[in-house]
Amino acid sequence: MRVKVLYFAVLRELTGRDEEWVEPPATVATVADFARWLEGQRAELEGRLGSVRLARNERFAAPGDAIAEGDTLALIPPVAGG
Repeated sequence: MRVKVLYFAVLRELTGRDEEWVEPPATVATVADFARWLEGQRAELEGRLGSVRLARNERFAAPGDAIAEGDTLALIPPVAGG
């Protein structure tokens, strides 16, 4: 399965990229699985995705939502204003 990942705000700075295509293994079936897998793939994200919202195909996703070939997963960190 191949999915597109969009990085926003501090996550963009940490990874040095706006987006990328990744190929998680078949054991990655849900949004929560994907977040755990991605943290294991990118050391700069380790321990940082717990407070991040994930959107799947432009809609906020629940941890148990299934992911599929061609999905776009956006990682949206908390935003502070002032």
